[in-house]
Amino acid sequence: MIIVGICGASGSGKSTLAKEIEDSLTCSSSIIGLDCYYRDHSDLPFEERVHINYDEPDIFDFDQLYADIQLLQNNLPITKKGYDYANHKRADSDELIQPMDVLILEGIHMFRDKRITDLMSLKVYMHVDIDVCLLRRIKRDIRVRGRSIENIAEQYMATVKPMYEEYISKYIRDADFAVMRGGRNRMAIDAISAYISAKLLAEKFDREARQEALKKSVLEERFEG
Repeated sequence: MIIVGICGASGSGKSTLAKEIEDSLTCSSSIIGLDCYYRDHSDLPFEERVHINYDEPDIFDFDQLYADIQLLQNNLPITKKGYDYANHKRADSDELIQPMDVLILEGIHMFRDKRITDLMSLKVYMHVDIDVCLLRRIKRDIRVRGRSIENIAEQYMATVKPMYEEYISKYIRDADFAVMRGGRNRMAIDAISAYISAKLLAEKFDREARQEALKKSVLEERFEG
């Protein structure tokens, strides 16, 4: 299984790029967003959940994500994780995600956990102007997550911007390359898709070569016996 990691600021186009890459592939693939792995705080009153810092690295359950990736690598399915943004609590389901050829991981802190980044064949950073990211975040949070403009502005100044400056902006150092202009950068999509296709082909040839070598070894042992 080939793993591609996509990291960058909120609103930089990570989800869009992930979907564009998936749509360009002819093999089996899945996208897992880090947002689905927020730690569960459903035991807290809603008023307290609202004020949790959802942009700091420790808010994510990297242990669970790493365990799920390991299961997929061992050709075992995992249950689909989810998050209810309006009520600020986990919303997991019993739906299964089957093992696939390519796993695309995306999230603001996707390069945080070294156990996970070490599994990535390719690490992509979304290098988009932070003001553009803010405008995209406002549109998304109002339309998709049912947030008010006041709530978005308060969260942006309190946690989003500080966490970007302290952590997220620095993840570019861990990337193999950066994507400019957002998730619909056609040149970047084509380059990433070509890389994945070439790597899949190389792994297929390597696997077939090992199988052929094993067959030859078994035949030689039988002949000598």
